[in-house]
Parts: sequence; structure tokens; C-alpha cells
Amino acid sequence: MADSAAFTLYCFAQSGNCYKAALALQLADAAWTPRFVDYFKGETSTPAYREINTMGEAPVLEHRGVRLTQSGVILEYLAEVLGRFGPDDAGERREILRWLLWDNHKLTSYTATYRFMRTFVKRPDEAVMRFLRGRAETAWGVLNAHLSGRRYVVGDRLTIADLSLCGYLFFPDEIGVDWTGYPAVRDWLDRIRAEPRWVHPYELMPGHPLPGAS
Repeated sequence: MADSAAFTLYCFAQSGNCYKAALALQLADAAWTPRFVDYFKGETSTPAYREINTMGEAPVLEHRGVRLTQSGVILEYLAEVLGRFGPDDAGERREILRWLLWDNHKLTSYTATYRFMRTFVKRPDEAVMRFLRGRAETAWGVLNAHLSGRRYVVGDRLTIADLSLCGYLFFPDEIGVDWTGYPAVRDWLDRIRAEPRWVHPYELMPGHPLPGAS
């Protein structure tokens, strides 16, 4: 088991951003404690939570007196302290960073927002949904093209770039996609799913199902 004294991850099962960090901990066989964030009841907007994270978001990682927010920063930290999923050299470090930034700006941003509107909003605006879907599909196409002929996003092994980019893509039913139109993405997700210790976000983190969910 990786050295992991006192990892606490503030998280909830529906969050792909939380899953990015939780999956890194899980695959590294790190001992960690999930601290449930009741996002759907507004916990992240409370003064008490804003004392933990002024941005009012999850995930938050606490470890040995260090408190970190933003999934990309957390992933970079975990790669460093766990000695897993990080770059081999400066070139890989820059390439991983490039994909982390693109993920947050293009892939996760549109995919997560579209999924949230489709799954958790009762009557989403149809024009907004068409816009979000179009942007998400463009991002899926970019990722599919990059992964064509590759096993992983950067180099020949799993890195935090993969863990970041896959964060919201294991919810295909909620997104409304089966990935057959993006075969390189489909195969890449299958490779991640085949990793020892892989667990779906709804099983890995607390808060699923939501109260009243059918």
C-alpha cells in the first residue's frame, strides 16, 4: 500500500472532478478517508464550507497539514507524493499540463455542464442543451482523434492526464452517449476500467443514490 498518511478527500459520488482525485487514490492503493460533501443540499455555499474552500467547490484534499483545491492541482500533488501517474521528464510534464488545462476548459467544462442539465435539472432550456451538446461532442472528437493509435493520452502508460480526462466519461447513460461513435475513447475507457482496483464513481464515493432517486 502506498504511503498515504492522513489523506482526506472532500467529495460526493456525482462529481467527476471528485472522481479524478478519488480514482488516483484508489488505483495507487492509498488509504484515504472520504468526507461527504452534501452538494445537492447546498453545503458548498455555507460559511462553514467556504472556510474550507473559498471557491465553494469540491474536491478538497487534506494531507499532512496541506489543503488543496482544484482537481488538476490535487492530481499533480498526488502524483508527486504517491510516486504514481506522473511525468518521466520535463517534456511529459508539459504535455500532461497541456491536457489538464484543455480538459478543464473544453472537455470537463462542457461535458459536466451538459450532464448536469440533462440529469439533474427538471426542465433545461433546449437551446442551451443544444449548445452544450455541440461543444461536448467537439471535445470528444478532439480526444478521440488524439487517442487514435495510442493507448494513453501521454506516453505509454496511465498518467494524471488520463485520470483527469476520464473523470466525467464513466457516466454514459447520464450524458446520453455510448461511445461507439468515438471508438478510440471507448477503447481507452475500457483500458482504464480494466486497471486493477478500478471502481465506478458511484461505488467509490459517498452520496449515491440521491434521496428520492428512482
